[in-house]
Amino acid sequence: MALELVGGAALGAVFEKLLAAVVDASNKATQFESSLKKLEETLKSINPSILEMKRMNDQLDRPKEDMEKLIQILKDGEKLIHKCSKVSCCSYFKKWRYANKIEALEDSLLKFFQVELQAQLSRNNMQILVLLKSNRFSWSNRGVSVKYESLGSCEATDPPDFMVGLDVPLKELKRWLFTDGESRIVVSAPGGCGKTTLAKRLCHDQQVKEYFQHIFYVTVSKAFNLIGIIKKLFWHSDEQVPGFQNEEDAVNQLELMLKRKVESGRILLVLDDVWSGSESFLTKFNFQISGCKVLITSRNEFPKFGSTYNLKLLSEEDAKTLFRHSAIPEDGSGSSMPGEDLVNTIVRRCKGFPLALEVVGRSLHGHPVEIWRSTLMKLSEGESIVNSEDELRNCLQSSLDALDDKDIMLKECFMDLGSFPEDQKIPATALIDMWAELHKLDKDGIYAISNLQRLCSRNLLNLVVTRNDANEIDWCYNDAFVMQHDLLRDLAIYQSNQEPIEKRKRLIMDLTGNRLPEWWTKENQPQLSARLVSISTDEMFSSSWCNMQLPEAEALILNFNQTENKYELPEFMKQMDKLKVLVVTNYGFCAVELTNFSVLGSLPNLKRIRLEQVSIPTLCNTSMELKNLEKLSLVMCHKIGQAFASSTIQIPEMLPNLREINIDYCNDLVELPEGFCDLVQLNKLSISNCHKLSALPEGIGKLANLDVLRVSACTLVSKLPDSMGSLHKLRVLDITGCLRVRKMPKQIGELRGLRELHMRRCPGLRELPPSVTLLVDLERVICDEETAQLWECFTHLLPNLTLSVPEEIINLNWL
Repeated sequence: MALELVGGAALGAVFEKLLAAVVDASNKATQFESSLKKLEETLKSINPSILEMKRMNDQLDRPKEDMEKLIQILKDGEKLIHKCSKVSCCSYFKKWRYANKIEALEDSLLKFFQVELQAQLSRNNMQILVLLKSNRFSWSNRGVSVKYESLGSCEATDPPDFMVGLDVPLKELKRWLFTDGESRIVVSAPGGCGKTTLAKRLCHDQQVKEYFQHIFYVTVSKAFNLIGIIKKLFWHSDEQVPGFQNEEDAVNQLELMLKRKVESGRILLVLDDVWSGSESFLTKFNFQISGCKVLITSRNEFPKFGSTYNLKLLSEEDAKTLFRHSAIPEDGSGSSMPGEDLVNTIVRRCKGFPLALEVVGRSLHGHPVEIWRSTLMKLSEGESIVNSEDELRNCLQSSLDALDDKDIMLKECFMDLGSFPEDQKIPATALIDMWAELHKLDKDGIYAISNLQRLCSRNLLNLVVTRNDANEIDWCYNDAFVMQHDLLRDLAIYQSNQEPIEKRKRLIMDLTGNRLPEWWTKENQPQLSARLVSISTDEMFSSSWCNMQLPEAEALILNFNQTENKYELPEFMKQMDKLKVLVVTNYGFCAVELTNFSVLGSLPNLKRIRLEQVSIPTLCNTSMELKNLEKLSLVMCHKIGQAFASSTIQIPEMLPNLREINIDYCNDLVELPEGFCDLVQLNKLSISNCHKLSALPEGIGKLANLDVLRVSACTLVSKLPDSMGSLHKLRVLDITGCLRVRKMPKQIGELRGLRELHMRRCPGLRELPPSVTLLVDLERVICDEETAQLWECFTHLLPNLTLSVPEEIINLNWL
């Protein structure tokens, strides 16, 4: 019989009825006393799991099928217990039969909670992890078109753990929020004063969250996209994202949506980092909706939009506290402790700017007093500058100057970060590709990540790793991202632009519409010597490229935010003979078709290609050969299968020296192109978060040189091909998050070179083949507790094996 009501409440009610019936029957039906007491103990032991299951299903809004089976078991159990109460003490046959039924009921409950519930909880946890990567996940199950895969989150990330000087501003802003009256306010202060930190702390304040049932947080930035922002607000509201005709239509529909939303609770909309000249943008948010308030953070005041709250610089006492936290080790260790006068003088030179205090302080952390005095001298040189942002830049510059000669490479890496757009996550893998060729850092990324960590330790960037075991996997940095304050990005670009354009190492261009730099449109262009070229275009760019001579360029970064259906690779690339790295990233909200791939055939030194959020159906339509290409990364790309299926030449002929393939979040990838199995030089193959991929090809066993195989978070993959036993050089295997894998290949024991096996969040795995005893050189298995129990039967035969069960950590900071 179909259940009419299935949910957390129904589950709890049915469980309580069964438990009450068992307790009552054990007091009345003495002929079943021992069986009922045992069943009562079992029910009480699984009660915490019942509560956990109820909570998970309520939060995730799981379909009713997830609990139907358990509820039916509980209902049938209640009926059984009532029947037991009516069995006569003299009816020996019925007593025997019902005692067996009680035992069978207990067995069915234990089986459900030991097997099926664990699988469901693991699956739910995995889905939480996937949902948290919200700007890369297809939200079609929420009624949102799959084309809005990268809209991003409208939730404020956590503010820093250590903050000073914000208690009073927070209290004053809350007073404004909680009173009727003006519905719009602008928090204004120079860059680096803590406006964003204050806004984030406000969004996470418990009183604010209780007062406002709906909180939206959006970073606007200089190159904003109004329709994109409104789409993000719809998406965050669990509403269908409309197809807007124009900006006016988008604004009208947003107002209607907010009016619907406010019926279920008050709304707070935070627009962070609104730039000068954005008055026309702000007029779109002049809503007169009771219960809806809008808070702006900006370096400017917008008196026509709303009242201004001027965030003050830190007091001397707060500034000293923040500086000491960044500069002086907690245990007082260091080459020598600076005197109080020296500390106070440096603090005063930082003018109360939190960003400057943190960055300068971190640059001095653990250094001898002589370095402190040198920094003070450099800060003093800018004393006559009166513009506050120039003063701040001077403070930040001193932190760069603190990188001595042995850290010159660190400074170069910092300068390269200006090649990526403002307020966007920078994938660590893109930086690894750049630096491997530009600075000859190791190709596996160890030195690159080390440099990022050192820059992070100096507060020159934020490094976020979204998967807590990612650092345990050799070479795997797909889950690491860099975020940087826009003032620090400006500093990097400012430094790069100090030399004449023809002598610059880095040519960084942020184009608005089709307005090109004057030198680019001249017939006689300057002779450029840049090794790194970055071109960022907005949604108004027409993809009409002018010619440009870049004979020394080794890395080309193309960032775009396209509203048209296609983005054409520039023809001038054909003349970039020294080009080694190509990174193409679409920061728009829909995948755009990338065209003109034929230019790649003219690049004899091209070694690394990284494409993100583009459609590539024509990638292989030409007969080009990329003979020196070593690494291909496809992130959120579409029509991969179509691209390689339509190749005019065999894949091994096109990519004869390919060593590494990374495919991540390519949601329409159903099967891996069979031609990949003929790339005999391949060392590393990583496929992750491809939720429509159901299997790997049997031909994968032909990849005799494969060293690392990662098939992670591919939730439809149910088995691994038996041919994997032929991968005798395989050292690392990662199947983390493959929910449906039930067993490992029988021939897994033939992987004699295997050293690491990552298999967390594999709830379907029930057994290990006997051949695992042949993995005598296996050193580490990273897994969950349930999977660890499967391995414990074999540990005495595998003397080098260490089982690792890391704690799950969910990191929201990257959203």
